[in-house]
Amino acid sequence: MLFGTYILRPDRVFDGETMHEGWVVRVKDDKIEAAGPASSVSAAGAEVVDLKGTTLTPGLIEGHSHLLLHPYNETPWDDQVLKEARSLRVARATVHAQKTLLAGFTTVRDLGTEGADYDDVGLKQAINKGIIPGPRMVVVTRALIATGSYAPKGFSPDIDVPQGAEEADGHDALIQAVRRQIGKGADAIKIYADYRWGLMAEAKPTYTIDEIKLIVEVAKSSGRAVVAHAGTAEGMRRAILGGCETIEHGDTGTPEIFALMKQHGTALCPTLAAGDAVSQYRGWKKGQEPEPERIKQKRVTFKQALDAGVTICAGGDVGVFSHGDNARELVMMVDYGMKPIDVLRSATSVNADVFHLADRGRVRPGLLADLVAVEGDPSKTIADLYRVRAVLKGGVFYKR
Repeated sequence: MLFGTYILRPDRVFDGETMHEGWVVRVKDDKIEAAGPASSVSAAGAEVVDLKGTTLTPGLIEGHSHLLLHPYNETPWDDQVLKEARSLRVARATVHAQKTLLAGFTTVRDLGTEGADYDDVGLKQAINKGIIPGPRMVVVTRALIATGSYAPKGFSPDIDVPQGAEEADGHDALIQAVRRQIGKGADAIKIYADYRWGLMAEAKPTYTIDEIKLIVEVAKSSGRAVVAHAGTAEGMRRAILGGCETIEHGDTGTPEIFALMKQHGTALCPTLAAGDAVSQYRGWKKGQEPEPERIKQKRVTFKQALDAGVTICAGGDVGVFSHGDNARELVMMVDYGMKPIDVLRSATSVNADVFHLADRGRVRPGLLADLVAVEGDPSKTIADLYRVRAVLKGGVFYKR
């Protein structure tokens, strides 16, 4: 790695919490050395990088990604899991990783390989070793599902179909599965607290509260969090009471459930962009036709979560839609009722705090020099996050 010492001179700096006009940031090697008004930061021995017209922010953190998936309108999920070779999926994921980084997302929480076993661990290692460019990865490997509750499905009951996650139930099997995933490299454990299981398409809770508490207890012993896919109110309730730290999706939450999330400090990763994308894949012409019921309901539940004061993570379930288009979720969060400055916080300091990433997410001396400069001011126009001019990860320019 070729490190340097730089003075980054944008129009303004968003430090992860507050916007500061006229600030500069001094980077030395892979860390932020100083930040503040230009007059207070020494430029001695540093190369000055003029970023006029831009806002400098901490590197953005994608809270819900699947680097080993690609958009479902290209290849249906079932076919990706059952028909695409893992070697093909990893090759494609290396391109996804680069696109994500160049879009200004310097960290991703990658929530499941969806049938690609532990390939997220190797992808993370390749990035960390500098073999391929990409974001820092927080990985969950295979994720955990209750037997019979996940997919692909719709095949003859006489055949055992490979699943998109690891099946485990009951005391001993769950303990072993959690420990096995951690041993193979999982940074966190993901569970599916509900799913469209059985032959009916309606989502229902899968794990019992006691099973979830057991998963959380075992994961916590190793210092790891548990995150839960949950869209139903009951699935969410069990995940919250079981000790999961984040709820992914939360589509049909209720005011009571969001109050419970607030009470327990459980964060919501709403994945607005995934539902939006899937609705369009199913034929909705966005902007030309009225919003489908699913989208209208999501607007309501997202507002309920905001009104309840639930901590909101930024995460789009990218992979359902195109990698590199990660800012789509942030634009939609504003459209659905969040203030742009709060969305910026979600994608930086809030995600860093919720995911236990104390070394990033803010512009502060001593933290990693993961930084992105975008043209304009995203605290006024959130879509300016698409106008990326510079990306640093660990003090190295990947885009300049």
